[in-house]
Amino acid sequence: MTNNREHILEAAAQIFSQKGYHATSMQDIANAVALKKASLYHHITSKQEILLAILDQALDLLTGQIGEAVNGDASAPERLRLAMRAYLRTLASHRQLAAVLLLEYRSLSPPLYQRHVQRRDRFEQLWRGLLEEGVTRGEFRCPDPAQAARALLGMMNWTITWYRPDGPSTPEEIADQYVDLLLNGLLAEA
Repeated sequence: MTNNREHILEAAAQIFSQKGYHATSMQDIANAVALKKASLYHHITSKQEILLAILDQALDLLTGQIGEAVNGDASAPERLRLAMRAYLRTLASHRQLAAVLLLEYRSLSPPLYQRHVQRRDRFEQLWRGLLEEGVTRGEFRCPDPAQAARALLGMMNWTITWYRPDGPSTPEEIADQYVDLLLNGLLAEA
């Protein structure tokens, strides 16, 4: 069984993903975990602490899921495909956590936002590093790997707004379509 803090974070992620951070009260969270509001403060200090912990948890999960693919021995295009599959599979299987990560981070206070941005930038560096390595090895043609990394993350991140588990494509199939689009573009071969 999860400990109280983990249970609180899980419940808060669910509520934040449904109502949004600002519309969620500490009473909502306390009710969800069957605690009195005062008892909730024995486990956490503030709603901001909860949000930052959820964001950290989400980034740690995603980093763990894509790390093996990014750091593997395959070619850069194959590692990109594996990393994108892992990323979309994780977003799809942890939808509430992903929604909070991608949509609620701006609700952090400036000091906590800066802490989050540093961690997010380290995550983005995994993607940028893979693209830079592909350029160095002559496998990718990319004048600005940092911008390309932000573009591919933006494309994948937006998927959480429309993807449905009962839809026509799995997360892996969607990732393959994205990879093909990135690697081959839209132009038909001459």
